[in-house]
Amino acid sequence: MTLALETTDLKVQLRLTDDWFTVCDLSALLPGRGVAALLPDGRQVAVFADRTGRLYAIDNRDPFTGAAVLSRGLTGTHQGRPFVASPLLKQRFDLESGQCLDDEAVRVRAYEVKAA
Repeated sequence: MTLALETTDLKVQLRLTDDWFTVCDLSALLPGRGVAALLPDGRQVAVFADRTGRLYAIDNRDPFTGAAVLSRGLTGTHQGRPFVASPLLKQRFDLESGQCLDDEAVRVRAYEVKAA
């Protein structure tokens, strides 16, 4: 008999160098809403889940203002690319790559993320 894991049992993990770091329970993520998590080195990460259950993680710090707010931004898609728009100045950041969609010279770090 196989037991199915419930999503409440799963943890969201980020790859940090050669190891995985647990940031939150998967059940804490609602589609379209971000969660901020503190990393061991003191940085913050913004974690998102889309409506299909795909996970994304980028730095939480908005490079235009210096404020740790990207987890509070609005999510959407532009030309098939998932993004979060900063709640302050509205710049959009690609959730897969961290690239700013409004200024190609700006990027935030994107993390490999999984549920385990």
